Amino acid sequence: MTPEDISRLFVERANAGDAAGLAELYEPDAVLAYPPGSVTVGRDAIRSVCERMLQHVSRFEVEEPLPTIRHGDLALTSTRPSDNTGGRVQVVRRQPDGTWLRVIDRPEPPLS
Repeated sequence: MTPEDISRLFVERANAGDAAGLAELYEPDAVLAYPPGSVTVGRDAIRSVCERMLQHVSRFEVEEPLPTIRHGDLALTSTRPSDNTGGRVQVVRRQPDGTWLRVIDRPEPPLS
């Protein structure tokens, strides 16, 4: 029910191996800047990317949230990455039922 819930829910669903549940955290036409160097558009495409990602990442950790910036029904959320990457940033939008979904997501993968 808060913008900050999305990151926690992402970790819970990812650790459960639930790619469909991960995709449900995004609006139907959301944009995900992942895999690196790519743009994935739409919930179905995001689900496919999540399925592939879950095959390669065994465990996610809840990361410390940075202060959320809100403007009406939009919010900018971010976390302090535990893997020392540049950052993870999401734009989320309040839905008519009061929940929040990701509109734009830019995770920063670990540096190789």
